[in-house]
Amino acid sequence: MKLSSWILFVCLPLSAFAQQQPGNAIQRAQQRTYTVATIPQPGDLLTFQQALEQAVQNNYQVRINRSEEEIARNNYTKGNAGYLPSLTFNGTSNGGLQNLYQTYLQNLRDPLRVRGAFNRTTNLGLNLNYTLFNGYARSALYTQLRQLVQISTVNTRANIEATIASVATAYFDVTRQLQRLIAFTQALDISRERLELARANYEVGTRSKVDFLSAQVDYNVDSAALLSQRQALQTAKIQLNTLLVRDPLTEFAIRDTIIARTDLQLAGLQQSLSANNPLLTVAVLNRTLADLNVRLANAQQLPLVTAQTGYNYQFIDNQGGFGVKTGRTSAITYNITATIPIFSGYNLKRQIQNARVNTIIAQNQEADQRLQLQSALSQTYQTYANSLQLLNLEIQNNLLANQNVDIAYDRYRIGNSTFVEFRDVQRNAINAQTRLIDAEFNAKAAEIELLRLSSTITQELGQ
Repeated sequence: MKLSSWILFVCLPLSAFAQQQPGNAIQRAQQRTYTVATIPQPGDLLTFQQALEQAVQNNYQVRINRSEEEIARNNYTKGNAGYLPSLTFNGTSNGGLQNLYQTYLQNLRDPLRVRGAFNRTTNLGLNLNYTLFNGYARSALYTQLRQLVQISTVNTRANIEATIASVATAYFDVTRQLQRLIAFTQALDISRERLELARANYEVGTRSKVDFLSAQVDYNVDSAALLSQRQALQTAKIQLNTLLVRDPLTEFAIRDTIIARTDLQLAGLQQSLSANNPLLTVAVLNRTLADLNVRLANAQQLPLVTAQTGYNYQFIDNQGGFGVKTGRTSAITYNITATIPIFSGYNLKRQIQNARVNTIIAQNQEADQRLQLQSALSQTYQTYANSLQLLNLEIQNNLLANQNVDIAYDRYRIGNSTFVEFRDVQRNAINAQTRLIDAEFNAKAAEIELLRLSSTITQELGQ
């Protein structure tokens, strides 16, 4: 009878505790767990499209590229290539007031006295200069200016795509850190439930003080992990704010989740890279520029023929002294000059040889750029494919780990397992959840990089 009374005395507090807390700790923690859509966040909502638009609009490098593109377009004119003549106007006027007193030898005439004599000479000229022939250099130069416009346009596109990729990765990194914060918060809730259970068991004498203190230590460890994760989330937000070109401490809320595509194919990506990648396009354009430089060097071997014509007008007004009192002169002039290079100390030959060598360099740079991009695409695609496989595995592992921690808590609650066993199961569950979150992000980051390399990121993400 006494033994039954003691068993009843011990079990009554546990029964009362279980009645106050319906369900086990895992179920209660899951009920309290936030999602990305429900977790309280300070600041205004920032959508993915808003982040991309702000970054492309405000990014300083993109602004610089657009200004350089405008300069290249301004330079792309026939006049800058030498197709148009140059017309200049020159005008000078010299004059002065003189007091004059002159006497003559042998009194040939009476002395001359003039006060305030005004003398003026005015010259007006209109000159036209034109290059008749320069060895076809202006044709090559005009083509070169067009190539520079294309290069500046492609550079702008390259920086826009790089900006979109950086912002997209940073945006989903904030989402990842937010999901990790939710996971650590849930883990802390489970540790809190375990701590309350350990305290109650210790107070009634069914568990040792070591069990209670261990629960307190594990709760503190999870609290520290949560604080570290909050710092990681803040760091990710600062990085995204920097890419958006605004105050790094600007608060904002994100409600998007990470969903990685599973339909990207290597063959299509390789074809798009060869046709559209801006870095490869610039390499091809630079090779074309090198070929044009050879044409410009060869043009210096041919004659240079220039023509000049002009109209000059001179007006003279002389009110004192001898000579012409007034005069008017007008004339039309022309000049045709032909310059034929004969010997320049082998400098012209050296310039042509260097231009041809630069062509070979440009060809090698194009081939190297193509190889590097194809290698980067292949490596990234392997990372993408492996990330998708890991993602599927981590989804299964997370489900199993959650079931395991649920069972382990029930066993720990009724005394069939130790706190060490439960903590090990709980740690495995936290690791499984964080690995799942990281696998989702890694797959998405690889997807973003594939879209950037294939130059389809603007169409896929920037819409």
